[in-house]
Amino acid sequence: MKNIVIVESPAKSKTIEKYLAGDYKVVSSKGHIRDLATTGKYGLGVDLDNDFKPNYVIIKGKNKDVKELKKLVDAADHIYLATDPDREGEIISWHLKEELGIPEEKYDRVIFREITKDVVLKSIKEHAKIDMDLVKGAETRRILDRIIGFRLSKLMQYKTGGKSAGRVQSVALKLIVDREREILAFIPKEYWTIEADFKDFTAELFKYKGKDIEINSELEADEILAKLSNSFTIKDIEEKDRKKMAREVFKTSTLQQASSNKLNFAASKTMKIAQKLYEGVDLQNETVGLITYMRTDSVRISDEFVSATKAYINKTYGKEYVGYAKMGKKNENMQDAHEGIRPTSINRTPESVKPYLSNDEYKLYKLIYIRALASLMADAKVKATTVTFENNDYLFKTTGSVLTFDGYLKVYSEYEDSEDKILPNFKDYKSNVVVADKINKYQHFTKPAPRYTEASLIKELESLGIGRPSTYATIISTLKDHDYVKVEEKKFVPTEMGMETTDKLQEYFSDIINVKYTASMESDLDDIAEAKKDNIKVLHEFYDKFAPIMDDALKNMEKKAPVATGETCPECGGNLVIRKGKFGEFVACSNYPKCKYIKKTKKEEDTAVKVAECPKCHKDIVARRTKKGKIFYGCSGYPKCDYATWYKPTGEVCPTCGNLLVEKNNNVVCEQCEK
Repeated sequence: MKNIVIVESPAKSKTIEKYLAGDYKVVSSKGHIRDLATTGKYGLGVDLDNDFKPNYVIIKGKNKDVKELKKLVDAADHIYLATDPDREGEIISWHLKEELGIPEEKYDRVIFREITKDVVLKSIKEHAKIDMDLVKGAETRRILDRIIGFRLSKLMQYKTGGKSAGRVQSVALKLIVDREREILAFIPKEYWTIEADFKDFTAELFKYKGKDIEINSELEADEILAKLSNSFTIKDIEEKDRKKMAREVFKTSTLQQASSNKLNFAASKTMKIAQKLYEGVDLQNETVGLITYMRTDSVRISDEFVSATKAYINKTYGKEYVGYAKMGKKNENMQDAHEGIRPTSINRTPESVKPYLSNDEYKLYKLIYIRALASLMADAKVKATTVTFENNDYLFKTTGSVLTFDGYLKVYSEYEDSEDKILPNFKDYKSNVVVADKINKYQHFTKPAPRYTEASLIKELESLGIGRPSTYATIISTLKDHDYVKVEEKKFVPTEMGMETTDKLQEYFSDIINVKYTASMESDLDDIAEAKKDNIKVLHEFYDKFAPIMDDALKNMEKKAPVATGETCPECGGNLVIRKGKFGEFVACSNYPKCKYIKKTKKEEDTAVKVAECPKCHKDIVARRTKKGKIFYGCSGYPKCDYATWYKPTGEVCPTCGNLLVEKNNNVVCEQCEK
């Protein structure tokens, strides 16, 4: 084969191969092919004494794939490494080059920012070499995450029973725990409001004799009500023409937030669907990627897309609806390597592709499409009105607005948060006195800051410069899967384990597991990727700070005592306690390892009925369950006697060889000679 193109995803390889001529064979690496080993000091796969030299190994189960890729590469004239267009994709390309032994002159790095025929054919000609600065940035991130993740996780497992800890994960958990403690410590403060109800609107009390008013008790509210009449004088009418501007196209974090709020999709689900839309969908006459690459910090869009979309808006909605590209605010941590998330063609409307998408794919594509279309439409125009009323020196206010030109709301209204509150035209009133139907008092209590949702946590992490948008979905999944948080009414509530883990980490690692240090580390990683900082120096600065704290924690952090059940061990008389293992909690003797008694679960007790006599030691054979719940039959004298069988013994012995007869496939056979 003349040319080999290596991408990450099998789905993407099928799409791209349809675009390229017969001289190209497109294959998939199926993601990463190698990672840090779990050998060496602390099992890190990193030589701490030799400038953090990494030891890479082929990922378990990937040897066959690597051998097949090696054969193809050796037989090819040229190799195009076309993994994803980000740092992760860059290091995957580098791993492929190194592991497959691809010579420098035999390869090129290719980036497909969208999977469409024109872009693929253009990109294959605009090749370059692997960006080693990006590789260093990604490699340093992996080494840091391995050191912190492995060492802190093992510490937490040993000291608290927690499952894991991590550079960004533990800071995200701390945000959730800190918010929960703010809520628990919050003392509500009572306050009251007074509203006047009119036929077509309501007005709220906000001033007395020109000064802001605060009502702290029902008594104060009643005193005010006693001074009010039902007649209100219109004191002032203020009207202003205002513009409502469309938001820019999505980037990864804002897509995850909008998808959570509008579609009720978890961040992990959003990214999985977006990946499919990017890699390619089979339409009636073509296979094509429907959106641009979905891992991006940028909201920039190409001039070609801007031009095509403006023409589409002009043709579909009229000249007055054509707007301009919104660039958004550039964050100092923003990576502007590629565009924001947009449809690959504005002419590929959601309705036109709906028959070829699942319901969830359609919903997400429509959200992305409409956001991109709206971003290039004209501002909406509203007439905002504020009316002030006077009643015995008390001032009431009502506000509302009227949409005078829908602009981008022509397409985006179903995703817009705010709605216009329409007021009557007070200028048409014959008198400046209006009469309220009723004046009401309402009791309220101040509320603490709300618990984080997926959307608000992602927004907070991004605003603090912690982690990268592409990692947020994984971080949130880890917190939930490891029982550090639970979700109640779509909000994160830390579990007891989550709070204990955070407290222990803060007791010793507060200088490292905090917002400021983690954000600073992200900046360092960005600087490495941009050749502004030396990666080895950054690693040394981190480890010189981290290692002594870890040594202190291992030595002095108090280990959480197991919870006693109040029962006594039947074998040694010690206390039975609740322990945590790989498959969950179990009850065992507190004198372990001297006493290895483990209490049987109810399921095990239910099956521990004698079915035969053990042919080895003559004790009872009983039914047992594996950790996954499958029934087998074993000696009650285990572990001294290891007799076990998957088949139920009948209690009889074989007349030929003397071994047990068992029930197998509706027959009674000898387990040894099978007669």
